[in-house]
Amino acid sequence: MSDKAPLLMVEGLNVAYGRSQILFDVDFAAQDRGIVAILGRNGAGKTTFLKALVGEIRPISGRIHFAGEDSQDQRTEQRVRRGLGYVPQEHAVFSSLTVRENLRLGAIGERDDSALDEILHLFPKLGQRLGQTAGTLSGGERKMLAIGRALLGRPRLLLLDEPTEGVWVGLIEDIVDCLCRLAPRHSMILVEQHLALALRLAERAYVLDRGRFVVGGTSAEVREHPKLLGYLAP
Repeated sequence: MSDKAPLLMVEGLNVAYGRSQILFDVDFAAQDRGIVAILGRNGAGKTTFLKALVGEIRPISGRIHFAGEDSQDQRTEQRVRRGLGYVPQEHAVFSSLTVRENLRLGAIGERDDSALDEILHLFPKLGQRLGQTAGTLSGGERKMLAIGRALLGRPRLLLLDEPTEGVWVGLIEDIVDCLCRLAPRHSMILVEQHLALALRLAERAYVLDRGRFVVGGTSAEVREHPKLLGYLAP
């Protein structure tokens, strides 16, 4: 890890839905560049963790520091304005709007089309479908659109929840290639069920099990952990 202060620092995070506690005393850090993967079986708390970071769920206790500020009492829109981007697992695009309209929503505040041109260069398939409604896109194309729209907000930290879920295998590598190109310039937290893909992309990885981080380290260290597959088994 870098000696520089982390872009994101989470300390003692506890999160619950009603009386059901999901996360327990979670500590976590992400630096200003690169990809961190969060692994775990369904129900381990991965999506809950991302929602707590972006402000969709209010923790019971703990602290979330982002870009040098305490984010605990900030609303989701405030966190987004400060540079936190979020691509949820589902419902990440407006199906009735065109691709162009979806992207324009992400580009609010931009004075020219240079940022949009960057996204279309990153995802050429979107450029071929600008007038098409998002609801008619394939699963992979919708994921590309959601990532592109989030990037147009110029986030310092991008949260990605299962970006390859439901994506045709022929498009997965397009998304992987995009994330590899973004990693040197962005910080990303990647929740991903595809173990080999996640560890290939990420510099560091953490495993959530029953709401607690039980394994963490470089991707190589996590890959070799003797209990890794047991923590990920259904």
